[in-house]
Amino acid sequence: MSPISFPLESLAVERITAYPGRPTLVFLHDSLGCIAVWRDFPRQLGELTRCNVMVYDRQGYGKSGTFTKSIRDNDYLEDEAAILDSLLASYGISDALLFGHSDGGSVALVAAALYPSRIKAVITEGAHVFVEDVTLRGIEEAIVAYQQGDLKARLEPYHGVKTEALFWAWAGTWTSERFRSWSIEPLLPSIICPILVIQGEDDEYGTVAQVTKIGSQTTGPATAWLLPWVKHTPHKEVRELVLLRVSSFIDALTF
Repeated sequence: MSPISFPLESLAVERITAYPGRPTLVFLHDSLGCIAVWRDFPRQLGELTRCNVMVYDRQGYGKSGTFTKSIRDNDYLEDEAAILDSLLASYGISDALLFGHSDGGSVALVAAALYPSRIKAVITEGAHVFVEDVTLRGIEEAIVAYQQGDLKARLEPYHGVKTEALFWAWAGTWTSERFRSWSIEPLLPSIICPILVIQGEDDEYGTVAQVTKIGSQTTGPATAWLLPWVKHTPHKEVRELVLLRVSSFIDALTF
């Protein structure tokens, strides 16, 4: 697959390049996230693992430019993976360690399948490889919180005038009938790099079936890490635990 035509200069990117010759941790935010929402987690993990860091806002999010498509196709995650590959190429990164949360985890898996030469390992948190009923229930609850609660007000400081578009790009796509059959399972056997699959056992957007699918269908070594009493955002809920486990996973890698 050739890189998608997209203005990379419209993406907000932050980098920490403190460790010459070491890999680059690339952080991929969730469906409502951005650079700021990660807070200092990327920097902390970079320091623990002596890895360089890159964090960026995907198109339509945070400080990046607006969406280039008014309606998301079912393959929008493949588009994001292609943009990621072009971004890595533009910075000369060929040793990326992808850390993806939720939608970002799915993007990481797609990128590892389609562009394996740049990606040395993947860490996912609450990634989805197919649509589950629990996912749709979680999104429907988020819609109520957006329309009747304070979710919109909490998102606007991060995304500004893009908030409405990005929320419905996510919620509208995932709850549409056409998206019900979405799956990236056919891509999983093409993933040959090591993977750490993190999932909270109380994740409100996905079940352990997501972890099982990833572990059983990818070609490279996959390690599942299930966290009891943890929901959809382990790196916030049990930050120190995640920092230690992920740094241990990275330390064991050979480059």
